[in-house]
Amino acid sequence: MPRPAAILAVLTPTEVREFLPEPLLTQLRALAPDFRLVDPLTLGEGVFARELATIDPEVLLGCWKTPLLPATLPPRLRYVCYLTGSVKRLVTRAHLEGGLAVTNWGSSISRTVAECALFHILACLRNTSHWALAMHQPGVAAWKNGLTDARSLFSRSVGIHGFGPVARELVALLKPWGCPITVFAPDATADLARAHGVERAASLEVLFAENQIIVELAPLIPATTGIVDEKILRLIRPGGVFVNVGRGAVVDEAALLTIAREKKIAIGLDVYTEEPLPAASGFRALPHVSLTPHIAGPTIDRYADAGAFAVKNLRAYTEDRPLEAVITPEVYDFSS
Repeated sequence: MPRPAAILAVLTPTEVREFLPEPLLTQLRALAPDFRLVDPLTLGEGVFARELATIDPEVLLGCWKTPLLPATLPPRLRYVCYLTGSVKRLVTRAHLEGGLAVTNWGSSISRTVAECALFHILACLRNTSHWALAMHQPGVAAWKNGLTDARSLFSRSVGIHGFGPVARELVALLKPWGCPITVFAPDATADLARAHGVERAASLEVLFAENQIIVELAPLIPATTGIVDEKILRLIRPGGVFVNVGRGAVVDEAALLTIAREKKIAIGLDVYTEEPLPAASGFRALPHVSLTPHIAGPTIDRYADAGAFAVKNLRAYTEDRPLEAVITPEVYDFSS
């Protein structure tokens, strides 16, 4: 039998509707004999901490509008299940060090992030950012001429830096195009690579030099911060493609901008070192670069994937089973 747990969900009506459509909300309510739903928009400044102390839940379910937890937590609070990504808007490192268990949406958004990577690859190959601007200028009859720079994805070699859940989803999405795929990641064992039908690069340099398309999906840790520098980027051959939907700070952004201005390779970006991307960013002045504002995943119609993942984790908690996507202090340090 599941062990009882008092669950407090601090969610706006919109968050409930988007992340927990039926039957997810009913499943969530069934997990605890003491389940309460509070709209954070109805709580004034300082009220949340008092409400939290009064209810004293064992589990807190939070989302974007849930206020930051107070420094001193209620006695029974053991687990915070966060419906979205970075937990820094809700908990501090001290909370984690004090033993609070925290999870986020984990790999539930991986397929939509991989889909965004595929979008940027295709956008780069077809030069869609250029045409989207050129063909929407009133009175300007922009049209192809001569050898218009549009290329196909079929049979192009793809190199993926990192081999986590998003990278594995991307490998599956690329199958119809018949792309030979190579990966570089410390945890990409021979058995894992074989299971996914990919090759392993001997080094990051080899990955960038020997593939026509590079997708950046490495995690942001001390060893990867700024690792994709100008020397590495210049290994991509002219006509190649570089896409980053992983973490902005893995790449030396100044070096990437310098290379982007040279127009020798196509570039697609969804993540940046500084977000939101500053109005004065040099990338905004380059119509040939494909830019999106960190919207890789989840898309608004797939928030329920994160909700289902949260319910799965909450059920595991009530049954005293291991949680997935646990945020450790180390993971917290490199969260955006």
